[in-house]
Amino acid sequence: MREYLKFYIDGQWVDPVTPKTAEVINPATEEVSGTISLGSPDDVDLAVAAARKAFATYSETSVKDRLDLLETIQAEYLKREQELGEAVMEEMGAPRSLACGFHTLLGKGHLGTAIEVLKEFKFEEQRGVTMLRREPIGVCGLITPWNWPMNQTCVKIFPALATGCTMILKPPQLAPYSAQILAEILHASGVPAGVFNMIQGQGSVIGAALSKHEDVDMISFTGSEPVGVQIQKDAADTVKRVGLELGGKSAWIVLDDDAMAANVAGATAGMMGNSGQTCSAGSRLLVPAARMDEVKAAAAEAANGVTVGDPQGNFAMGPVVSKSQYNIIQDYIEKGLEEGAELIAGGLGRPEGLDKGWYVKPTVFVGTNQMVIAREEIFGPVLVIIGYDDLDHAVEIANDSPFGLGGYVSGNDLETARAVARKMRTGAIWVNGGFDFHAPFGGYKRSGNGREWGELGFHEYLETKAIVGWG
Repeated sequence: MREYLKFYIDGQWVDPVTPKTAEVINPATEEVSGTISLGSPDDVDLAVAAARKAFATYSETSVKDRLDLLETIQAEYLKREQELGEAVMEEMGAPRSLACGFHTLLGKGHLGTAIEVLKEFKFEEQRGVTMLRREPIGVCGLITPWNWPMNQTCVKIFPALATGCTMILKPPQLAPYSAQILAEILHASGVPAGVFNMIQGQGSVIGAALSKHEDVDMISFTGSEPVGVQIQKDAADTVKRVGLELGGKSAWIVLDDDAMAANVAGATAGMMGNSGQTCSAGSRLLVPAARMDEVKAAAAEAANGVTVGDPQGNFAMGPVVSKSQYNIIQDYIEKGLEEGAELIAGGLGRPEGLDKGWYVKPTVFVGTNQMVIAREEIFGPVLVIIGYDDLDHAVEIANDSPFGLGGYVSGNDLETARAVARKMRTGAIWVNGGFDFHAPFGGYKRSGNGREWGELGFHEYLETKAIVGWG
């Protein structure tokens, strides 16, 4: 049983101003796995004051000093990487192979990328008679979600540290454990007092207090569209910068070629990863309508082959994060059935043999792009297959969405795949797989604004000053 009752403020573990706690539920067992404290606006005031004070000195540190700090953090992270994975498995239900694999690898990767970028980053650049100087924006409020806790936390913290900012982290209430361990890593690494602060609690309380606070210069938020909209409203009075990475309903276009069935199977299995709880998941699979029978067979076989069970076992998929999330997903599956979508795999209820835990069947529908299950983000292992007549039609369907976060194109003809990718209105597109920590990530339309990952992730935390007459 875990018990994390203190916050990290000004380089120390401190008690909340007003004691209040909440239980954390293990989604695989439905049992209490630990207790955390819930913060208040008074805690936010203390953390912001510490960050503001620390900014005066930390913002003036040299690139070498910040590189040394990040490399020390890197060594400490490696020491506790296994613990971080175990925490992710327990808090949000990712299978061990995923939690102790890709989840922690993402955190480690963002740290290594921040080091690589910082070594080459130009904080000053002369253009003619003008010096462009990039300076840290100030005190940053970092608000992170539960679905990829290490990824979303590390992709904010390390660029902020690298650029000379100070920060207050508000981790997800549903998945608070890994952030607690990460705070311990930062403390052990000698991060100066006040540079990094962490307060656990409710987003509606801590997130709102950070967004409204006059001494917070920037908010970086990853989460749902409605919360992102509210954060923008809360931040408007102080005209602070707001970076948002919000929802998605990403299209995966499979080209009509001899690899189609294999690509459909890969896309289907990929959608079920992390229990479908990925903002950029390819939840709309666009396929040649003339080959729908082949598509159905390949997708059903792939979905039925996804094993579901205890995260500590050898399964491909664990539970979804909470009872509330489970119920939301069940409602969407019911809605798909009511809309007349054809169910070819999965469906309502838990998988056979799983009577406890928030497990969802890997579910595949064949439907249209106008159905609710194709318009709204379900955030679970539910895939909607949609037929297209030709590639122009496929692109039209892909772009007919209020979201624009991720996209995928699979096919043998690379030039055709590239041409399709160019036409998709979305922030990141993966052509035949691939992975790059330096590729910027962020959304078009209602999927948010700003970019994280790599060099562009640094710019989120920087102001640009023009010193005219320098030359």
